[in-house]
Amino acid sequence: MTMTHPGLPLWWGIGVLIFMLIASFWLLTAKAPNGKTNRVINVIHLPLIGALLKKLIAQPWVLLSLKGIMVIFFLTVIVAGLVGTPIAERNFATLLTWNLWWAGLIFSIFFLGTAWCAICPWDALAQWLVRRRLWRRAEPNNSLNLRVPRILKSIWPALFMFIGLTWLELGLGVTSNPQATALLALLMVVLATVSLAVFKRKAFCRYFCPIGRTIGAYSQLAAVELRPINTQTCVDCKTLECYHGNEQIDPCPTSLVMGSLKQNSYCTSCGNCVQSCPEDNIAWRLRNPVIEARETARPHWDEAWFMIGLLALTAFHGLTMLPFWEQWMFSLARIMGDSGQMVMSFSLGLVASMVVVAAFYALSIAMTQRFFMPTLRFKGSFSAFAFVALPLAFSYHMAHNLNHLIRESGGVWAVIINPLGIDTLPLSMAEKHQRHMDMWLSQETLYTLQALLIMIGFMVALQIIRHRATALWKDAPRHRWNLQLLPIMCFAIGMSAFHLWMLMQPMTMRM
Repeated sequence: MTMTHPGLPLWWGIGVLIFMLIASFWLLTAKAPNGKTNRVINVIHLPLIGALLKKLIAQPWVLLSLKGIMVIFFLTVIVAGLVGTPIAERNFATLLTWNLWWAGLIFSIFFLGTAWCAICPWDALAQWLVRRRLWRRAEPNNSLNLRVPRILKSIWPALFMFIGLTWLELGLGVTSNPQATALLALLMVVLATVSLAVFKRKAFCRYFCPIGRTIGAYSQLAAVELRPINTQTCVDCKTLECYHGNEQIDPCPTSLVMGSLKQNSYCTSCGNCVQSCPEDNIAWRLRNPVIEARETARPHWDEAWFMIGLLALTAFHGLTMLPFWEQWMFSLARIMGDSGQMVMSFSLGLVASMVVVAAFYALSIAMTQRFFMPTLRFKGSFSAFAFVALPLAFSYHMAHNLNHLIRESGGVWAVIINPLGIDTLPLSMAEKHQRHMDMWLSQETLYTLQALLIMIGFMVALQIIRHRATALWKDAPRHRWNLQLLPIMCFAIGMSAFHLWMLMQPMTMRM
């Protein structure tokens, strides 16, 4: 028997829909925005904790210690997955990876940006194996230092790897298989190590890593950024230590120049630039989380497709956890003659889900171009408005993951004490029910947070539409009704309504 979580109550769903309609009317009647507003606060100027943060940021041992802790957890996952119990809910590998780390990682992005990349155990192990140094610059760096081939110099590889990861995770049931979870984790280390041994700097982090590129995309809505304190200092700089590094500090792993940095996407928060800058001109800052996706991030074709793919795959994750998904797959398998694990049926469902979302978005851009702005280039509009997908995906991702974190985190300490699951039995229905009831937030609070996340995500999407349209159509005539925004606004409404509908359904427990 499958255990499910109750969905969002109907009255909450109606309330969110009413909010969406009111916000949409505001967008259709609002005036064009006036200029950019981005107030920032240097974190070292924060009261009480600013001085402490300044000391910690400047100390390399802090980052090294965090990397060491993450590597210990990672190695525990490998050992538990390979030699521990095959019972997923009793094994440290599956519980930590899928119920805690992956669910919690999405929330950390808003508060910490790409901080996970700075302490990633895959990259740490790869660097220690290839560079053969725990910290400081390694010369020679034991790499072939080849240029990344032009065909791979984009984030298309990361998108295809993300699709493949989703196929493995959901199609082959990796989330409920400790051994497969461990092998998948080892595969990521192998890929990171091979990339570091062959290519210049950290090509895996910039172009190939599906987790890193997901973090990078979402971090465009983070409340923190790493930026120059005085831009003129960067303009006058002739040595570019932020890019090249110095005798002690490695160069920027993703080849960024701080003076021209406008978005978080490819910054790994490693802090190399902070430590190498001779002018101490680089700082962590708190900011308006919306500013980057709304205004300053530059649109690119491959990044646009990654954002649309992220939206589609996030929705697909939720869809596969609805009770009737399995019935759909059985029905499709009978039609196709697909037996066994129904791999063909699942693959078709995955492809169809992605095609539907991408086609819906492309249609909204095409309608805008056809009926309202015939002089626009489709590719430029497609890339510019793709940022709308970020808050829609991010807000639903967090709302969905709240269920996993709040309802399925029971029993964590028992697994930590016995990570291999020695002499344990599968959870009984009574135990699953008890975990379901022992929530560390009330159910009404959970519903409130989920509804608020969907509303905030939708409102941010409307702001992005408004600002991106103003920048893209700056020479277009102004009208009292912004009807030219209607097609892309319908896309935001449609995706948000679909996310809301999924949250209102009972959801199957992960394990």
